Formats: sequence, C-alpha cells, structure tokens
Amino acid sequence: MNTTETILRLADVYAAHLGLSHWRVAFLLRGDGTFLKKLRAGSTCTVKTAEAALNWFSTHWPADLEWPLEIPRPSVQKREAA
Repeated sequence: MNTTETILRLADVYAAHLGLSHWRVAFLLRGDGTFLKKLRAGSTCTVKTAEAALNWFSTHWPADLEWPLEIPRPSVQKREAA
C-alpha cells in the first residue's frame, strides 16, 4: 500500500466510523475539502503533506476505533508550548 492509498484508507475508515463526509474529513485534515477527492483522482502530495496527514490521523483517531492493522501507526508527537 503506497502513501496515497494509506491516507485514503484511513480517511475511509475515519469517515465511516464518525459518520462524516469525505469532504469534511479532508477539510479537517488539510483545510481543503477537495484534498481527498484530488488524491482519488490521481493527484499527489508532498512528503511533508503526507507525513502531516498521517500524524493528524494518529493524533485524532477515535479511542473506540481500532487502527487498521495493515497500516503502521505513527507515534503521536506532542508539541511543546512556545
């Protein structure tokens, strides 16, 4: 599974569990409701964007939802207060 497929798989599971549209998940994830639609259509994203997306899912993943076993979960990195 490549990074795009991983992001889309996490988005699908997250959206289904919370009853959210893909547009809403994309907006929460990137501030762009069309982000996931573009990925599904074949667009790519930078490594930085992909890492940010994976970290966002790891940080915001519902406690009552099992993380997909086929996807390694990134460590949740807490930001220090400035």
